[in-house]
Amino acid sequence: MSDHNDNEPEEVTAAENVEPRCGERLAEARRGQEISIQEVAKELHLDEPTVRALERNEFNELGAPVFTKGYLRKYSQLVGVDADDVFVDYYSMTRAEGIPPIVARRGKVRQEMSPGPWIAVAVVLLVAAAAYWFFVVRIENQISVEAPSDEPVLPAPAPTDADTVDTVTQEQTAEPVIDTAEPTAEPTAEPAEELAAEPAVSDGQIRLSLRFSGECWTEISDADGRQLFFSMARDGQNIELSGKAPINALFGNAGNVQVMVNDNPYALPTPDAANNTVRVAILDQ
Repeated sequence: MSDHNDNEPEEVTAAENVEPRCGERLAEARRGQEISIQEVAKELHLDEPTVRALERNEFNELGAPVFTKGYLRKYSQLVGVDADDVFVDYYSMTRAEGIPPIVARRGKVRQEMSPGPWIAVAVVLLVAAAAYWFFVVRIENQISVEAPSDEPVLPAPAPTDADTVDTVTQEQTAEPVIDTAEPTAEPTAEPAEELAAEPAVSDGQIRLSLRFSGECWTEISDADGRQLFFSMARDGQNIELSGKAPINALFGNAGNVQVMVNDNPYALPTPDAANNTVRVAILDQ
């Protein structure tokens, strides 16, 4: 009994010295500013159980790590806590991919040189030599041919009175030449904007227009497995995509996105209550 009582104050002291970390740090700042859970949930577009899980550092209940990081960043901005300190706590607790791994240095593996680079260098040298010959040697030769010779130029003989009379007579008898050809109208160049037609959507493809009113993690891929968009969308961002139907889409914070399919509004289903996400397969409509 005495041993148990002696250890009890040490455990209490150790618990008092532990500082709040990550979500606990945000919860402490919220309580200091007298902000309710309901107000935080409204600002973050989350439900109250998700906010409480975030404050208790129960990250496994928040879905993918990218959503957790987005919630932590917005929560930090809301209560005025440095987001860098919060992410240091998060990475130390979860060992997420944000911390670069320690990679041991490997010895360099000697590789045989392929002839491809040497062929490319030879081609570049040939092109440079041809350009030098054309712009330097050929132009210099042309200038030397067109240069005036050193032979003196004799003055033309002065015209006599007979040459003057013949010249005047020819000018008086020559009939004026009238150009009767009608002026051809110059073709007017059409603006480049009128020539550029709007790209048409191929058969079996649909056009997807996304408009975001806040941060929203977005993953878009078509039926062929091509990734059309895979990033965190920002407030005010508009995205135009096209791909083969059906198009698979994942939206985090689905309330921050408006979807148009072939210029028609598309209603998203009700988001998942646990992490406010929507996953949908979009067909042509």
